[in-house]
Amino acid sequence: MSSFNRALTSTLGKKLIMSLTGLFLCTFLIVHLIGNLQLFKDDAGKAFNDYAYFMTHFPPIKAVSYLLYASIIIHAIYALILTIYNKKARPVAYASYAGNKNSTWNSRNMGILGTVLLVFIATHMANFWWKFHNDQVPYIEYRTDLSTLETQATEISAGDFIDYQKFTQDGEEITKARDLYKQVSYAFQNPLLVAFYVLAMAALSFHLIHGFRSAFQTLGFDHKKYVPIIRFLAVWIFGIIIPIAFAAMPLYFFFCK
Repeated sequence: MSSFNRALTSTLGKKLIMSLTGLFLCTFLIVHLIGNLQLFKDDAGKAFNDYAYFMTHFPPIKAVSYLLYASIIIHAIYALILTIYNKKARPVAYASYAGNKNSTWNSRNMGILGTVLLVFIATHMANFWWKFHNDQVPYIEYRTDLSTLETQATEISAGDFIDYQKFTQDGEEITKARDLYKQVSYAFQNPLLVAFYVLAMAALSFHLIHGFRSAFQTLGFDHKKYVPIIRFLAVWIFGIIIPIAFAAMPLYFFFCK
């Protein structure tokens, strides 16, 4: 076995892979949130449907999506491996006081939090990604008057197009698209699904607060100059703002739509 392979399969190597994949997923969350904020626009879903088409058809984004799927799988597998390794290395559990003294609740329950998030990802993909890619969402046509910029939206059948069309005709901009916005609105009328999404975002908050800080610590950014910045980003950006923003989406559709 080469020194490179030995480094990757060591405990530190596994933690390094966990850190890099975790930080990549954190970056994805920011991009995904910015795109999903289009859901709050009062335009019958036009901006969000445009975003959905762009994210699934722009070649560089499609390439990154495969890296995203791989990162989720690798992150989960290595988390499981490290959890099993740690249990084998410490067969006798710490006494209650000693185990809690130097660790936080979320650091001790990263496995549970991660499991909740894996179930959430599977649920999310089944409700939206799978249905969008397998033609299980309705179609919509937007007609925007170019002189007044007023837009009319009408549900249509697929007709002679598959994914998306945008063209100008008789002073109107016409857009035909798969209406993922309507699927989102429909899915979030289910109170159990909404409750699960909010619960999952709470789990995401605790997971990210610990995971973000741990990733930078593994990468060597534990100098007192960096720690306050990392702690601020972990708590306020990834622990509060991002989970609350994502949780607001199902609540918005359930209570306001």
